[in-house]
Amino acid sequence: MLLLSEDQTRDALPFSGLIDALDAMFKQGCEMPVRHHHDMEVPGEPDATLLLMPAWVPGSYSGVKIATVVPGNSDRGLPAVSASYLLSDGKTGQALALIDGGELTARRTAAASALAARFLARGNAEHLVIAGTGRLSLNLIGAHKAARPISKVTIWGRSLEKAAAIARQAGDLYGVAAAASDDLEAACRSADIISAATLSTDPLIKGDWVQPGTHVDLVGAFKPEMRESDDAAIRKSTVFVDTLAGCSKEGGDIVQAIQSGALRPEDIAADLYSLTRGKHPGRRSEEEITLFKSVGAALEDLAAAILAYESKKPS
Repeated sequence: MLLLSEDQTRDALPFSGLIDALDAMFKQGCEMPVRHHHDMEVPGEPDATLLLMPAWVPGSYSGVKIATVVPGNSDRGLPAVSASYLLSDGKTGQALALIDGGELTARRTAAASALAARFLARGNAEHLVIAGTGRLSLNLIGAHKAARPISKVTIWGRSLEKAAAIARQAGDLYGVAAAASDDLEAACRSADIISAATLSTDPLIKGDWVQPGTHVDLVGAFKPEMRESDDAAIRKSTVFVDTLAGCSKEGGDIVQAIQSGALRPEDIAADLYSLTRGKHPGRRSEEEITLFKSVGAALEDLAAAILAYESKKPS
């Protein structure tokens, strides 16, 4: 069985190829049961979450990700997400690969946002604003740069020091002009793409700040009680999701907006299935504000695992 470390997994999943792999899998589809989602008490800090995410392409590949999300890890200097992915032969059940699930998750999550941006962000989008300084921040910069001509990145976080560290890494890794900011409003007002990846329970991205033509990418808030955007941002945007079933049940930005009346389920324009299959054109004008909410899907994990395995398996 192939074993892929964090570094090997990163090397096996270049963003341009991974975005294409997700595009192909959303077009093709796969079997994807509803994921198991369990809260786990962690004394003295917010609950952790255990996720079990299976998916398979009949007769081809099957896989399952076991992931834990521990918000308290930020205070320990550890990634919030820890995971492993087991990929098996879809015909025989033979285990093929055990892949670092944290790196796989971070990269496929960022790639899903970039895939959406192919359809929803303006073709000339240059200024990316990142809200959040966790593991996803650098991945989102790399992924969006693979989809759009990003040359300027502004990073906001609750710790300006962490944001500055991310900015330095982004400049070194991706050759962009990156800077930290403690003024999220000013950054959002000048952004082409706003990408939020936090565990916030209070809206960070305000609709009053979002200018015509902006694409808003909401990656965090994977539970109903979490939220990264306010009702005003939802009301003024054309709303898209990664999967309708997942976001309408788990994505706080969608769930709470529906509860408040800011959004009706039928107002969600499309998901990634419809976008990749050409059933919705995506952005319709240069002035349109688009908003994409993702909560993650086992389909994305499977596509990434297959790409990693096929690029690293012995010839």
